[in-house]
Amino acid sequence: MAGEKRPRGGLADKRRAILAGALTVFARDGYTRASVDAIAAAAGVSTRTIYNHFTDKAELFREVIQESAARAAEAQIDIIDRHLRKVTDLEADLVEFGLDLARPMGEEHAAHFALVRQVNAEAGHIPEAAVEAWKETGPRRVRRTLAGHLGRLAEQGLLRDGDRERAAVHLMLLVTAGDPPTEEDVVAGVRAFLHGHGGRR
Repeated sequence: MAGEKRPRGGLADKRRAILAGALTVFARDGYTRASVDAIAAAAGVSTRTIYNHFTDKAELFREVIQESAARAAEAQIDIIDRHLRKVTDLEADLVEFGLDLARPMGEEHAAHFALVRQVNAEAGHIPEAAVEAWKETGPRRVRRTLAGHLGRLAEQGLLRDGDRERAAVHLMLLVTAGDPPTEEDVVAGVRAFLHGHGGRR
């Protein structure tokens, strides 16, 4: 189409441009108010090009949030693995993990978390498949990874064994409480977690 900006590299680059433009627009406008025309403008492609790659706005949204969630999950899993792969001082290591987890994740993930806020604000108007894709690719995957580490700590007697995924949810909620969480918040959260889930001394 005349006037269309053509990303170099063919179809794969066009698809990446569409996903990047859609993330920007969905994060700004939410699912309901975002238009395919606005996404096309942000991506530098025509609406026809978008429909050549995606059946409709719902499919595009599902792909965007799943890809974005996967990147954010990788960053969080890296934090979990880095701090909890080898624990030498349980409280101190959990505090360091909590401090790292509570820090803003950087500009490259800002659009994802803006998108998550939009999802939470208009959950009833977003296709259920998209919400499930986000949860499975992002929060549930992170929770399962953390639960695995907590399970190993329980097997060492450092934590009480039980519902490991529930323990993972408790820990994440406790160390990220606060707006934004301070070091004192994180320390208090870890101590509350250990009070409820600590193992033998």
